[in-house]
Amino acid sequence: MNDAIAEQFVRARLDATALADFPGTMPATLNTAYSYQDRAIALWPDFVAGWKVGRIGAPWLERLGEDRLVGPIFRRGIRLAPPEQLVEFPVFEGGFAAVEAEFVFRLGADAPSDKVHWTPEEASRLAMALHIGIETAGSPLASINDLGGAVVISDFGNNAGLLLGPVIPDWRKVAFDSLHTEVFIEGKSVGRGGAMSLPGGPLAGLAFALSRCARRGLPMKSGYVVSTGATTGVHNIRIGQESRVVFAGCGELLCRAVPAQKAPSAQKALRT
Repeated sequence: MNDAIAEQFVRARLDATALADFPGTMPATLNTAYSYQDRAIALWPDFVAGWKVGRIGAPWLERLGEDRLVGPIFRRGIRLAPPEQLVEFPVFEGGFAAVEAEFVFRLGADAPSDKVHWTPEEASRLAMALHIGIETAGSPLASINDLGGAVVISDFGNNAGLLLGPVIPDWRKVAFDSLHTEVFIEGKSVGRGGAMSLPGGPLAGLAFALSRCARRGLPMKSGYVVSTGATTGVHNIRIGQESRVVFAGCGELLCRAVPAQKAPSAQKALRT
């Protein structure tokens, strides 16, 4: 069953088509949801280059027992985003699309393969740099967030890419509660927040990602990026709309949603 569900999600993404409904039986547990994700990663014709962290809120938190989730960021899904330079990113017409203001760590060393529990302090020692960035959340399934955290996990954690902005100089000397963010869509402010809008801040998100991936037998590698969570919320965006994301004192990132295109030889691209 997990093979069929993963294949339908992957084919929809490669074909740039929407899914009307969840393609099968929705997962009821984290183990089932991550098994769908594992199979989809194996099918996807690209390499994992990092992970996104998302929140699991009520009532799904009580059902699933974790307050965060992870999803893969693939190498070709990472786009460099120089400050104040408009970057286009693809979205699925008829699917789900959103922008999220995030702080993104880049790892400077491999995580030990036998370490499955990480504290924020331990995670900090593995981080080489901290970037500003935008997670471009996206799925062929428009209702993905409404269906809960387990469904989100199933489809790559509702990730469709990462716009990677510049590094924050001397980030270890910066107080996280001084890092403020604001998201604009079509010139209108849609959310304000900051690095400490999420419980424990960015390092707690990194520690969770390191722990969750290690427990799945996927220890992180040097050079991976980890997008640590939406600091102002999840902001839906439509094709043709532009967003400006302000990281006070660190820079502004600009992006525009454009239609996703079918992958060349999409069926051949699907791994077997």
